[in-house]
Amino acid sequence: MANLFDYDRAGLEARFQAAGHRAFHARQVMKWAYHRGCLGFAGMTDLAKGLRTWLDETASFTPLQAVRRRASADGTIKWAMRIGNGDCVETVLIPERGRNTLCVSSQVGCMLDCAFCATGKQGFNGNLTTAEIIGQVWLVNEELKQRGQCVSNVVLMGMGEPLLNCEAVLPAVSLMLDDLAFGISKRRVTISTAGVAPAIRALAGVTDVSLAVSLHASTDALRDQLVPLNRKYPLAELLDACRHYLSSLGDRRALTMEYTLLKGVNDSPAQAKQLARLLRGLRCKVNLIPFNPFSGSGFARPSAEVVRTFQTTLMNAGQAAMLRTTRGEDIGAACGQLTGSVVDRTRRQARYRAGLQLLREAAA
Repeated sequence: MANLFDYDRAGLEARFQAAGHRAFHARQVMKWAYHRGCLGFAGMTDLAKGLRTWLDETASFTPLQAVRRRASADGTIKWAMRIGNGDCVETVLIPERGRNTLCVSSQVGCMLDCAFCATGKQGFNGNLTTAEIIGQVWLVNEELKQRGQCVSNVVLMGMGEPLLNCEAVLPAVSLMLDDLAFGISKRRVTISTAGVAPAIRALAGVTDVSLAVSLHASTDALRDQLVPLNRKYPLAELLDACRHYLSSLGDRRALTMEYTLLKGVNDSPAQAKQLARLLRGLRCKVNLIPFNPFSGSGFARPSAEVVRTFQTTLMNAGQAAMLRTTRGEDIGAACGQLTGSVVDRTRRQARYRAGLQLLREAAA
């Protein structure tokens, strides 16, 4: 039985038409599910009885199950959501004055193994479906409706690399933008990538949502260590792909370059100057993220003074730079801390936990 959360508007209309129904009925169904929160076809009272019977026999809107909800002292909320294979992924809501930003996962764990990210240490157990991606947004949006609010911004910055799951991510993004679903502005939906250069190029002409690139280093030598994907798509190739995507957005749009500051690794004024030189001529802003610790990472957060100096050095070199406020750290919801519950197919999780045990034994 089909889960209709898997279909964007074009896909749902095609499904209806293939079965001999009118395309506008698909649009009616979308309004019921996304605008009114009605997932049962019996409640969709403006649909003919025969159409509702066909829907009952062939399809459903199956939402995700939230198995855990934790609230931070700063107002951030994190859910663990169970998906079809039994694993759990994590979703984070960051409420601010005038907006609610939802950080959404796109994979079960992550195929990549960025050195400073807890998600990668969990290993990987597959891609999420469109229904499992959009289901995160639907579930949180329904909770917000109860207080007269809604999800206003979505960042695909949760667990996983979105551009290694484009088949599911792009229809989900289409639903986020669609007025019949969530109706979020293209400037308020952000795909974050560790640097899958061919997929960045392929996005041009397919979507025009905001793009954030996890950079974290200004040289290939260091980025090879921090972001292993760089060995496949080095900085020159990555930045060329970024320029290609930018060219499809128009002159008033810019990219975001994410840069996690790691004490004694990539946080010196010299490295800030090098980063400014690397990005010169590229329409972008740098988002500085002081490292969010997790057990056994081997990294530490720089002092506030070091962070400010790095930011000031960038700005003095002509590069726009902002500092991301750490949110949800007390519940493991800050950037790079999401773990979920993953049955690891890569054995990376077992190796990581064995390493932690050796560290504990050495410290004892």
